[in-house]
Amino acid sequence: MSEPTEQEIRDRAHRLWEQAGKPKGREEEFWHAAEQELRNEDKASTLRTPDTL
Repeated sequence: MSEPTEQEIRDRAHRLWEQAGKPKGREEEFWHAAEQELRNEDKASTLRTPDTL
């Protein structure tokens, strides 16, 4: 499981900020939300391993 890159976080944070109507002064909030979303996606993908028989 790898950590999201700064660019991935930046892109996701920007998308979240746009979806929220581009509010001023909430950069950290969107950065942390983006970081958390990306980490959760990574965790979810490791849970989806194919069954081996």
